Amino acid sequence: MANLQHYYEREEVRRRMVEFLGGPCLEEATCAYVTAEGDSSPPDFRPRMPGELWTCLEQGLEVSRSLWDRRSLLLHVDMEYVNFDYPAEPYLDPERSLELQQPVIRGLQEHLLAYGIAPLHLLSGRGHHLVWRVSRGSRAFRRLNELGTVADTLEGIYRQPQPPRGEAVGNELGAAFAGAGQTLEFLAHQVLAELRRSPSVPVQVTDVETARGMRGREVVCLDLSEYGDPLNTRIVRIPFSVYHKPLQYRAALGRHIVDNMPPLFLVPLFEMDRRQGLLAMRDPLVAAELARAASVDIPDQSEGTERLVEAYAASSTAAFHRWFYSREHEPPDRWPQTYDRTPLNALPPCARRILVQPNDSLLKPAGIRHVVRSLLALGWHPRHIAGLIRSKYERNFGWGHTFYHYDAAARADFYTRLFAGLIAAGLDALDDFQCKDLRAIGYCTQADCNESLTHYRASLAERRRHERLAGRPLNGLFLPNEHIGLPGGDPQQRFRAD
Repeated sequence: MANLQHYYEREEVRRRMVEFLGGPCLEEATCAYVTAEGDSSPPDFRPRMPGELWTCLEQGLEVSRSLWDRRSLLLHVDMEYVNFDYPAEPYLDPERSLELQQPVIRGLQEHLLAYGIAPLHLLSGRGHHLVWRVSRGSRAFRRLNELGTVADTLEGIYRQPQPPRGEAVGNELGAAFAGAGQTLEFLAHQVLAELRRSPSVPVQVTDVETARGMRGREVVCLDLSEYGDPLNTRIVRIPFSVYHKPLQYRAALGRHIVDNMPPLFLVPLFEMDRRQGLLAMRDPLVAAELARAASVDIPDQSEGTERLVEAYAASSTAAFHRWFYSREHEPPDRWPQTYDRTPLNALPPCARRILVQPNDSLLKPAGIRHVVRSLLALGWHPRHIAGLIRSKYERNFGWGHTFYHYDAAARADFYTRLFAGLIAAGLDALDDFQCKDLRAIGYCTQADCNESLTHYRASLAERRRHERLAGRPLNGLFLPNEHIGLPGGDPQQRFRAD
């Protein structure tokens, strides 16, 4: 702790942290708030005024800033290595975990550069962060605002005063944040389309559990999950902050492993390769020296982002998003006549179990994806799949305070849109939509199941092949029997009702 306090006292480290918060000093910082966490679990999410940063550093805390900025829209892409069986793997073999991520981070950077976007590149304990900003006065911001779709419930949150200043996000910024999430989903599709034949471990757009390989169930996660939650709840670590996550998860990682680890720091990859970055993030003296030369000012990339947004607006991804939002959730007062009457016996037992006992399988991306695939195979429109999931989130299944802090409708929409969009784009090959794969990740007990997912998988593949992704849902309540076209993007791409 004494070495960490000495590190945090260094003027060059503090100067860089202030730079990342926006503005020349803490009093003029453009971030809405900062947060601080200790080395114990669970993390403490408590928005603080930026002026409290020095007190947090004196206590040796890990510090983060709000993704919510008072002058700009921040765009953030988080990528990391995840091992569901051996969570200490990225800390024990960091070079391998970064090597596995290299094709993805290279693809992201090449695509962003093609649009003229050069983000700030940060290295963390498990992977990479790319961060840039868009001016609120720019055309890029206006287009993101126009394209973004925000759930009604989330609009209500954005009108409410939030801590620590009592300011509201506002629907203009909220819609632009939603548009950013949709645009980055398009970017992820571009990167994934080029990676389908090359990755040595699965690449997922969130931390979806996968089958066991030589080193357990491991994935490279291109994580867009923050765009499924209210902007005012999401944070990004401040460069040169200590990285306390291993200490917070001692029990899961193994105390003997964590106790022998050096302190870790979030550092910018400034004029160095990833091996040099690993050395810098594991040595406070090297990290502090790096702070002398490496700026962490979040760059304004409004012009390049405008080009990215326009490419998204003309894409089949955007066309799918328009089709997705062409339907509304059934209103809560109608759930007893609609979603609650879903005939679950038409679903495979593994998907049925998730909907009957949703906590905590329906909070996990793999569980959500399985429900989405199963219902799409039976002809549900994806927006109504999201509505059904929302209806579970807003019922008392022991969620605790989860959906007081986050928004049920927005999260249900995000994950359903994400997984359905990958299927529609042909980026989800459905290879692991099989009983053996569900058993491998613990979603099939096999004890009470005499069914097979073969027919569901074949139905979904056939629907996609013939561009009939959505038809009548199970009880015929939600979709009319009509042709649904997708304007824009690929003129051959259409989704029709049965």
